[in-house]
Amino acid sequence: MKRREIFAGNWKMYKTYSDAEKTIKSLVEGLGNIGTREVVVFSPSPYAKACVEAAKNSPIAVGMQNMYFEDEGAFTGEVSPIMVKDCGCKYILIGHSERRHVFGETDLDVNKKAKLALKHGLDPMVCIGELLEEREKGTTSEVIKRQIDGAFDGISPQEALKIVIAYEPVWAIGTGKVATPEIAEEVHVLVRKLIAEKYDQAISDIMPILYGGSVKPDNISGLFAQENIDGVLVGGASLEANSFLSIINV
Repeated sequence: MKRREIFAGNWKMYKTYSDAEKTIKSLVEGLGNIGTREVVVFSPSPYAKACVEAAKNSPIAVGMQNMYFEDEGAFTGEVSPIMVKDCGCKYILIGHSERRHVFGETDLDVNKKAKLALKHGLDPMVCIGELLEEREKGTTSEVIKRQIDGAFDGISPQEALKIVIAYEPVWAIGTGKVATPEIAEEVHVLVRKLIAEKYDQAISDIMPILYGGSVKPDNISGLFAQENIDGVLVGGASLEANSFLSIINV
């Protein structure tokens, strides 16, 4: 079975309400014949509902960039999966490197969020990736295995089929550096091997694994040509509609 091809944009903490709405409308108007290819936009949470409305009747799905691992409660400033779902979002981004390394989220936090997202019918996009010092020490494989084991702990094979993995080497996010297609492919092969060991080869063969980290229109072709790269999670290059469309329509 052919794996899903997913092109996702993470807007991070950028845009105003009108900017967000305008960008979605421009994306809708500019999409070519993308066939079964999926497009996802991870909006800042205050604009998610507006993005859902602007993307209505189009191939674009909307997600939020973070959520808490409780349904509700006295957690000032947090967003629950119920709120994410209520805004019309399909996806939730979990474990992005900025959540891990700026806000101190752990592998356990990632796992708790993934489980609760699945419980509420959201599709988790789980981010993994190594720091520069970890790559230089030669511990990339160990880091990726730890993150995969942590994220998927206690998640059934049926639930795992709803999860999308995004490999984002931390040293390539927002730095202008990008892993070569060969480096990215090597880690994607490792991730697929780890998923096969945890579940089975059939689940590994069908699970979408995206690459993220300074993806731009001028490097998408080489990355997407790799056998185990099923799409991309784009940061800065997704903020401007024409730039993101150049990537989506590769």
